[in-house]
Amino acid sequence: MAKQTSIITLNGAIGGISFYKTKDGYLAREKGGVSKSRIMNDPRFARTRENIREFTENARVTKLVLDTLRPATLRIADPKIYQRMVRLFMQILRTDPVNNRGDRKVSEGDWDLFQGFELNARSGLSSTLRVEFAQVNTATEWGVSLPAFLPSDFLVVPEGATHFKVFIAGVSVEMDTGERTLQMESTAELPVNQQADPISLSLQKAEVPEPHKAFILGVEFVQLVNGQHYNINNGIFNAAAVVLTEVV
Repeated sequence: MAKQTSIITLNGAIGGISFYKTKDGYLAREKGGVSKSRIMNDPRFARTRENIREFTENARVTKLVLDTLRPATLRIADPKIYQRMVRLFMQILRTDPVNNRGDRKVSEGDWDLFQGFELNARSGLSSTLRVEFAQVNTATEWGVSLPAFLPSDFLVVPEGATHFKVFIAGVSVEMDTGERTLQMESTAELPVNQQADPISLSLQKAEVPEPHKAFILGVEFVQLVNGQHYNINNGIFNAAAVVLTEVV
């Protein structure tokens, strides 16, 4: 590769030369590489084709799950959630004990690895909501209960927030057909400067019928001004996590 020395630096491609920026400055190199046709047909690239198939499967399932979760993540600002989920689902895919390399699926892997996944890496649930919660988990119902607590002692309340709410969500997906379901329940918006009464939220599992299920607990903060609700810093302080997973 060659270093660009002109007072005018370039990005992009001109003819057969690619210009790009790195931490070492602006560089240039000749275009090259293996053709797509060779990668897709040459026996020497069989392992590459296996990786491509599994990456494609992983990306498809990641998009399906994220699209299903979207109503629960609309007010949670984590621009890297897709990349984090891709990495996690690739780990799940690689635990598939059924299919050969290249044909492994997320649906056959260890779904319990999804448990504990934070929807906002910058605001973890356990560091934001410091109340011990109990889970109700039966064949037909899932829910959480929290004791009465004082928000100033058991919540990390962002500056400007006047109210908060606790929510739960149940999501389920059928990874082969793309069928998906989301159900949510939440408290009312509660003042951050008053003691919160005991909280109990629950969902019927029949409302999330697809085989791969994930149950989520979260907390959101808002500012109430003249009857209008405003998000705090685009949701960077809102937190939620997968607290239970199931496969049926």
